[in-house]
Amino acid sequence: MKIGYARVSTDDQSQDSQLDALAEAGCERVYRESYSGKSKNRPELERMIDALREGDIVIVQRLDRLGRSLKDLIELLDGFKQQGVQFISLNENIDTTTAIGELAFHMIGSIAQFERRLISERTKAGLDAARARRRKGGRKAKLSAADIKKAKAMLSDPEMTKAEVADHFNVSRPTLNKWLDEE
Repeated sequence: MKIGYARVSTDDQSQDSQLDALAEAGCERVYRESYSGKSKNRPELERMIDALREGDIVIVQRLDRLGRSLKDLIELLDGFKQQGVQFISLNENIDTTTAIGELAFHMIGSIAQFERRLISERTKAGLDAARARRRKGGRKAKLSAADIKKAKAMLSDPEMTKAEVADHFNVSRPTLNKWLDEE
């Protein structure tokens, strides 16, 4: 049986191109997941692995959709091999049933890991540069300085609760506490 695995990192991303490629490859069953590749918690991958039988073929569109790292990919492929399961990566044209396919897998996996590390290093360098310029990334603040001042004034009334103040500013109570503590 040809079994496909499609993964995106966030719910905002589309799996359509992966699903189309897996359907074109003749996958009879496709496991779909929306989890970061860094996450160890990938329930659909675990379900797929549990359902695999000797002679099955696991197909992915790209190597990085399956494993978190080269080590993770190698461990998964070793597990497939021990179960008598074949593996195909469509974009990289890797088929582990051949010696050349296995060699190509190791080479491309190393390059993919190198690329991910470069991206991570560039991201960290960009964040450091932004901090040096006193720019702060992340979400926009839920409460302004004026809101915090108003919240404190509201809380000076003994009849007013933090829950009511938080509701007034449309934030959770822990968020209100966080901003009050920071001030």
